[in-house]
Amino acid sequence: MKKYVCTVCDWIYDPAVGDPDGGIAPGVAFEDLPDDWVCPECGVGKEDFEPVEE
Repeated sequence: MKKYVCTVCDWIYDPAVGDPDGGIAPGVAFEDLPDDWVCPECGVGKEDFEPVEE
């Protein structure tokens, strides 16, 4: 699964880790995050994330 980076603060969503503080379990793909999920660092929405090129 791809990692995604916040274009505002550079926080990386890693599906292997999830977002435990936001109630997102490990293994949840970015595409499967709820539409109202926001970056835990700066609070922007999913539209402000882009795939990490590895």
